[in-house]
Amino acid sequence: MHPLQPPAPAPPIPDGDGAGVTSAPSSSSLVRTYRIWKGNNVFLFWGRLIFGPDIKSIFLTIFLIVAPVAVFCVFVARKLLDDFSHHSGYSILIIAIVHTIFVLITLLLTAGRDPGIVPRNTRPPMPDVHDWSANVDNEQNQRLTLPRTKDVIINGISVKVKFCDTCMLYRPPRCSHCSVCDNCVERFDHHCPWVGQCIGLRNYRFYYMFVFSATLLCLYVHAFCWVYIRRIKDSEDISIWKAMIKTPASIALIIYTFISVWFVGGLTVLHTYLISTNQSTYENFRYRYDRTLVNPYNRGIAKNFKEVFCSIIPPSKNKLRAKVPIPKDPSGSSQRRGVDYQHPLMRKPPGDLELGRSWPVYNDLEEDGSDSKDGFTDDKGSGLTDVSLDLSKILQTEGSERQVASILRHSLWERSSRKWDNPEFLEEIHEAGESKRISGDITKEPSGNDTTECGSTMSDNYKDIKSKGEKS
Repeated sequence: MHPLQPPAPAPPIPDGDGAGVTSAPSSSSLVRTYRIWKGNNVFLFWGRLIFGPDIKSIFLTIFLIVAPVAVFCVFVARKLLDDFSHHSGYSILIIAIVHTIFVLITLLLTAGRDPGIVPRNTRPPMPDVHDWSANVDNEQNQRLTLPRTKDVIINGISVKVKFCDTCMLYRPPRCSHCSVCDNCVERFDHHCPWVGQCIGLRNYRFYYMFVFSATLLCLYVHAFCWVYIRRIKDSEDISIWKAMIKTPASIALIIYTFISVWFVGGLTVLHTYLISTNQSTYENFRYRYDRTLVNPYNRGIAKNFKEVFCSIIPPSKNKLRAKVPIPKDPSGSSQRRGVDYQHPLMRKPPGDLELGRSWPVYNDLEEDGSDSKDGFTDDKGSGLTDVSLDLSKILQTEGSERQVASILRHSLWERSSRKWDNPEFLEEIHEAGESKRISGDITKEPSGNDTTECGSTMSDNYKDIKSKGEKS
């Protein structure tokens, strides 16, 4: 009988860079993408809905829509059910309810979907041959840096795209980083506080439908409130003012819808203009396209509207429910959590932000023409500038504060030990000792042994201090 052979181990899978192989991650080390999301978003239904950080504002918006419509249905539309022939008064109530439902659906489609978030990179991209620039610190040290912007040709017009330090990527054209959601969003329009979400490539269509339908709903309620007041006036043969007093709910709705229509109606007019010229709110306020600055995205009114309403919405680039390995260093995954990660390719001048104090730091960009290469200065010229220390490397470690303190103590001790090797300093100490001995002779006449003992004690102290300085 042949002994049973143990099962063969699972074949290793290559890592993300393809440089080596690692073992297959176990199911316990996998987590849904939305659980390790680096932005400020809020997720509902296990990552199926994504909202902005100000999700509570949606409930306020829903209340501002549902409450006046409920008052309209109870105190106005219900009274008009039998005032029209062939029971057509029921259509007033039905249209108000259906229209309100449509407004709420467009609101949720705007607020609860990915607006076009660009996935972050775990590291900056490698520079191309024609993109990188070399900063030469000295003859033996050469460091590559990525350019802050790139030029992209769109419809024959050069457009600059910027590098995002948070997402570590070059933003696509018309993309911007939202400071509220902490994400780069494609075709970024603005962050709407009433919707609680960024408005971008994947939800701009629904946002326009929301504000446009809300405008129509305000006009609808406003108009039928006046119809009901006119019905009261004609049926009771009274003045219009007395008819208005008999239905205070209509008066309240007229005032509310009049104010609201200026808000949502103004947004509708603004975004109708922006769509006709193929601009976003962000571009309109920042670039101000005119004759001198041509809009590279404008293709004509008809094609611009077709691009917004008739084009296929691209799928989300973020698989929020996909299982991914748990990051090894979650503390450094997001800069908004207080960790300043800088890749060598995008390294900025170092600063001690985490320690909360202004330690002197070595700056390799300011080395030329500087007499104090280690970043320390000494007003009295005591020799402290001779200490050659690279504190920019030390400040990146965990125990940087203790190391810097020990280095300062060591440099101060070295400075004091050098003073003992200075003949002028020794001569000053000798003169001070002689004056002290003479003053002692005046008060008390010492013996010869006392003088010898005092001199030997001072020489022993000098030897001890000198030996400690050499050991340090």
